[in-house]
Amino acid sequence: MGTQESSRRVVGAAIVEAGRVLACARANPPEIAGKWEFPGGKVEAGETDVEALTRECGEELGVRIGVGGRVGHDVPLGRGGAILRVYLAQLLDGARPRPLEHAELRWLAPDELDTVTWLPADVPIVAALRPILASYRR
Repeated sequence: MGTQESSRRVVGAAIVEAGRVLACARANPPEIAGKWEFPGGKVEAGETDVEALTRECGEELGVRIGVGGRVGHDVPLGRGGAILRVYLAQLLDGARPRPLEHAELRWLAPDELDTVTWLPADVPIVAALRPILASYRR
């Protein structure tokens, strides 16, 4: 279903727990250190989006995740024609994320999403995620 096209893809996980989403502060490169993003990374040749996201969350956070539906639309990533795709995800096995490749992790409620400075590519995803997170709150 469209996860094997030839364009370069970067995938991100909107890991949701108890109505909050996990945000990760970049540790590097220096020009974006301290900016916030969803965990994830490049889809390697032969990988599906889900396989890449599962691998990346293991490498970056030391957790296993279950991957759900898409959040928002494809976001173009500057030069080169790459796109960002973000998926809802949940933690498996009761694991707690650790900042193995990030400077800091935070769980953000819908009203806290604007308390961090998101990378530009993640801004439209945050907007699409806001009503999804609000639906978890009762």
